[in-house]
Amino acid sequence: MTITARSSRIEPGPSLPEPPRPGRISLFADLDGTLAPLEITPDRVGPDPARRRLLDELEVALDGRMAVVSGRTLEDLDRVLEGRVRALGAVHGLIRRTADGRVIEARGLERMGEALEAVRAFAKDDRLLLVENKGAAIALHYRRRPAAAAACLALAREVGARLDLAVQEGDMVVELRPRGPDKGAAVAAFMSEPPFAGFKPVFIGDDLTDEDGFRAAQQLGGYGVIVGPRRPTVARYALPSIAAARAWLQEALKAVR
Repeated sequence: MTITARSSRIEPGPSLPEPPRPGRISLFADLDGTLAPLEITPDRVGPDPARRRLLDELEVALDGRMAVVSGRTLEDLDRVLEGRVRALGAVHGLIRRTADGRVIEARGLERMGEALEAVRAFAKDDRLLLVENKGAAIALHYRRRPAAAAACLALAREVGARLDLAVQEGDMVVELRPRGPDKGAAVAAFMSEPPFAGFKPVFIGDDLTDEDGFRAAQQLGGYGVIVGPRRPTVARYALPSIAAARAWLQEALKAVR
C-alpha cells in the first residue's frame, strides 16, 4: 500500500469512532499532532495543564495501560509529558521504556555518527533547516523551508543507501535510523507484557509512521484511529483534529467517573 503525503482533502474512508470503554482497552498514542499541536520546531512543544489533567485521568482509568509511542527521544517525551506516562516508545520504537521502567534499545547505532556528519554538512548553510540528533536517529526538519523537501529527501536516501540505514518520512521531516523496530513493533512488544496484555489495543495517531501502529493494533484484535486529514490510511476510524481527539478521550473517561 502506498502512503501519500499529508493532504487538506478528506477522502471517504474511516468513520468516527465510538468512545472506548477504558476497562477493556490498552491505549497507545502518538504525541505531536495527536495529543500535542504541531509546532514550527519540536522544542516549542512543552507541558500543558489540560493535557496533564487528561493524562492523569487516563492513567487511573486505564490502570496504567497507556503508552505514548512517538518519534521523540525518551528525555524529550518526559519533558513534554512531565513524566506523566511511564510506558514510552521513543524514536519510533527504537527505544522503549516498559511499564516497570526497563529501557530497551535497538542495536545498529554505530553508523549514526557518520550519518549525522553528512546531514549537518548538508544543512549548515541554511539556518531554516533543523537537524535533530536523537542518538538512535537523525531528523532533518524542513517545516521552515518547504521548498527544500525534495533535496532533503534525496540527501536522506543517498546517506541511507550508503550506510544501510532506513529512511523514514514524516510531517515536514525526514529521518535516518537503523533498520529495526517501528511503532508497530513497539505496540506488539507492549501487548506481550503487563499491564497491557489481555486487553484490546487502540492506537491513535496522525503521522505516516503511525500506520505501523494502526496495523499492529488491528492485527492484535483492536483498531487504529487517525487524527487529522491525512489519507489514505489503514486506520479503521478517524477524528478530524487534536481537539476532537482530546474530546473523544474525555468522553471515554465519563464511563468511569
